[in-house]
Amino acid sequence: MKKKFIAVILTAAILTGCSNTPTILLTYLESNQDEYQYEQPENIDIAEFFATDLTVIPDDLNHMQNSDITATSSLIINTSDDEVLYANNVYQRLYPASLTKLITALVVLRQGDLNDTVTISYNASHITESGAKLCGFKEGDKVKLDALLNSLLVYSGNDAGIAIAEHIGGSEAGFSKLMNETAKSIGAVHSNFINAHGLHDDNHYTTAYDLYLIFNELLMYDKFVSIINQASYTIQYTDKDNHPKEVQFLNTNRYLKGLETAPEGITVTGGKTGTTSKAGNCLILHSKDSNNKSYVSLIMQASDGNSLFSQMTKLLNMIP
Repeated sequence: MKKKFIAVILTAAILTGCSNTPTILLTYLESNQDEYQYEQPENIDIAEFFATDLTVIPDDLNHMQNSDITATSSLIINTSDDEVLYANNVYQRLYPASLTKLITALVVLRQGDLNDTVTISYNASHITESGAKLCGFKEGDKVKLDALLNSLLVYSGNDAGIAIAEHIGGSEAGFSKLMNETAKSIGAVHSNFINAHGLHDDNHYTTAYDLYLIFNELLMYDKFVSIINQASYTIQYTDKDNHPKEVQFLNTNRYLKGLETAPEGITVTGGKTGTTSKAGNCLILHSKDSNNKSYVSLIMQASDGNSLFSQMTKLLNMIP
């Protein structure tokens, strides 16, 4: 039996900056501990509450079916016209893998100074998890925060994530607190972030809709848009003995590398991939059509990389 509960209480001032707006409630229906359904409260105009560049996905639009889209959770939204083209299970709790790095980037852009020099710690240089993608930083290396952010988003370096977390948050735990505070400040209330990189933790989770909110917020930063549009990034930094280092990192996004082709008339401007054994294969994209309208699309928990990009292309084909 489904039960109703209050997910969170937010003032509209959080999202709109208007301090005289009354407090309202966002309510959800809970079918089990891992899945949520949106329900609009009575006598509340949700469109007036949310910022004009956000799209609310009610439950009657959250269970669309397409035989070509088999991932656990997926969506594509025309953010220019506030139109849901496809959505399925967007409130289901899932592991985000390296899509975690989106909220990490948002904390950096809000609170960090990109001109700072970060000294790589032992902790950041000794990630031992099998399959973890690493930039290869050594303890004592000195790297600009700007370079770490590029490496985090383009190459998905997990060591870059830890270095960022320790520099801004003082520790990984301190930074995760900032991540969760930042997520809640933009309405992403069904997430819990334990680390800055997305390597697996059972208590580290989010939803497709929360990731949409985070990604949509990031798109307001020109710096973020320019970073995710790069097919590669060449980092320059110094080692502990002040010797210069230079390494080129390739983007993990197949569309930007020319390994996957978007439908005719659609330009993929960037995005973020994520993969772990428990999260499956994940991808979020920003795209534009021939009329310069913007779209956010997301696939979570696809079975493998080829299926991930194939399904994403199917979503992009839904653009009129």
